[in-house]
Amino acid sequence: MKLYEIEDECMKRTMKLFFEAVFCLMLLVIIPGSFAASTNVAQPVQSKDMKIAFLHGTISQMETIGGQVYAHAVNLHYSGIGGVGSVKDAQVSFQSDPFLRHFFLTPQGSEVRVFGFVHNFDPSSEGQVPPDVSQYQGDWPMANKNYENTRATTDSTITATNVAGLSVAWSYAIQGIGPFGGAASTPLIIGNRVVFQDLEANVVVLDRQTGAVLWTKWYNNTAIEGPNGPAIGYGNIYLAKDLYNITALNLSTGAEVWSTRISYVPTTGIDIQPIVYDDMVFISTVPGTGDVFYAPGGIGLIYALDAQTGAIRWNFSTVDSNLWGHPEVNSGGGCWYPPAINRETNTIFWGIANPAPFAGVPGWPSGTSFAGAALFTDCMMALDYQTGKMKWYTQAIAHDIFDHDFQISPILASANVSGIEQKIVIGAGKLGDVLAFNRDTGAILWDVPVGVHENDKLDNLTGETLVYPGVLGGVETCMAYANGIVYVPVVDMSTNYTPTGLNFSSINFAGGKGELVAIDVNLGKILWIKTFNSINVGAATVVNDVVLTATFDGKIYAFQATSGAQLFSFQAPVGINSWPAVAGNMIIWPAGVGLTPTLLAFHV
Repeated sequence: MKLYEIEDECMKRTMKLFFEAVFCLMLLVIIPGSFAASTNVAQPVQSKDMKIAFLHGTISQMETIGGQVYAHAVNLHYSGIGGVGSVKDAQVSFQSDPFLRHFFLTPQGSEVRVFGFVHNFDPSSEGQVPPDVSQYQGDWPMANKNYENTRATTDSTITATNVAGLSVAWSYAIQGIGPFGGAASTPLIIGNRVVFQDLEANVVVLDRQTGAVLWTKWYNNTAIEGPNGPAIGYGNIYLAKDLYNITALNLSTGAEVWSTRISYVPTTGIDIQPIVYDDMVFISTVPGTGDVFYAPGGIGLIYALDAQTGAIRWNFSTVDSNLWGHPEVNSGGGCWYPPAINRETNTIFWGIANPAPFAGVPGWPSGTSFAGAALFTDCMMALDYQTGKMKWYTQAIAHDIFDHDFQISPILASANVSGIEQKIVIGAGKLGDVLAFNRDTGAILWDVPVGVHENDKLDNLTGETLVYPGVLGGVETCMAYANGIVYVPVVDMSTNYTPTGLNFSSINFAGGKGELVAIDVNLGKILWIKTFNSINVGAATVVNDVVLTATFDGKIYAFQATSGAQLFSFQAPVGINSWPAVAGNMIIWPAGVGLTPTLLAFHV
């Protein structure tokens, strides 16, 4: 390059920087004064008002999708035609325009200092919690207590010193009895009301102190297998009223507000308790309805519905739409339990179910119809809750031929793993492993097997083979987390598989055993194990320094959370395949397995 060409190029760059600096000064000096009367700097404005903006501050996790840049604003200040303000710990987005996006980027570890212009800037704020969820956050307003899915409360008066004094305050005879009993989820406690859905999809609202019925909504749907259950928000109760429809009921009266059908496939339905956040209801389908599961072509989809109208905001297919090349044979995916939501990063975390057929079918033995990883089955998955766009996924088990799932509600926590403080998400499933992932990247931090394992890593069967965990083994119900410990309910029950199916006669509920396992989340090490003579399908729940669980034979247990010492036990009148809600001095626990299913209210 000749000298005059270099000088000319330098002059162009200098003029460009000069005009950008002048424009920055205009934005920083003129615009704030012009808009001060109409824009509150504490409230981000909508993207339609921010056609061009000047940014300075720190961002991280930059990603470009379809010409749109998404980033996490660590601490970002903006000025533009539309207003001024600041964004902290929230997602932002802007158009990736080469002419307008003149950024000066300075890396600082995992973060980036920014200084420059963007086009169509969207300073998204943290999503809004429904007012009634906020109002009753000290009770049990969500399936797993909170958006982190910890199933832990410190808002109760029940402790290790008084839990032995628990007694029955009242009981309610559950009316709807499905194939798996009368209950397979958790009730909600909101103020002086208990909200419960049985396994015929019927809804009852009870007085928390007396058990008196306030109102009921009858659906009497005998095809429900669960898990199911209610969610609350914006003055409504949200639930699946049958296998295909999500419905909003008025919280005060039970009147239907809206109903939206999300599945038109006869063999694809809903078996999940919803979660409500930022004016949306999150739900999923699974490839099964009633007693017909994993029919060829079945695909599980995640949905976000408008909480006010039921309109579908977005959906996301949890598996390849061509079902790994053989939709005439394969099926899979979907979600069985509520997701976790990281409000700071606008991320929703889901545990994804298994592929099928298992272990295979004639002509396609040992899962050869879905050879390979069979994505995105058996994954921990992170999505943007606003758009449904995938942020990352990590597969816990590839080519699952045993229906092992990774279906349990993810738990959000913090841990010091290998000397590094980091935010984590914990998942588990019927594969019988508990895994911790880095919440930002999906990297696996540790993997702890729980329960009995035998032949479960096989990928090719040559004859009938006993496998632990079996088709109904591993971690079947939700975990709990508190004070650096995750508590895991475990089912030790085997199944005999063949290359083209499974031997259903080998499933022995009476011979199954159970465990409750406590794991240190910093080390990924087991602290203690409690064993039971019945399978543990009663989840785990932490109340201050007490951890609760229950077994299929109807036995409720309380243990000291740190040591595992037993503090209390109670024999329910029937078996238990559900989990409790806790508020104040009360525990509300459905006991639904048997001829007389009952909702039990305990108090101290």
